Amino acid sequence: MNTVAPQNKKPKQRYTTTNWHDYDAALTARGSLLVWLDKDMKWLAEPTGNNGRPAKYTDAAIQFV
Repeated sequence: MNTVAPQNKKPKQRYTTTNWHDYDAALTARGSLLVWLDKDMKWLAEPTGNNGRPAKYTDAAIQFV
């Protein structure tokens, strides 16, 4: 058995960052998420008077999630 590595394998390229200000700003903004909620939205469902298990959340709250 021959255990020699293949000769045609290219070494991995090394990337260097030249603009550190933009790179740091991109890392900072990468995990940010802004969500706007309506304060008047009803989260809990009103009783319907029908048989069966009552709904716990409104349709709008379920669509939000």
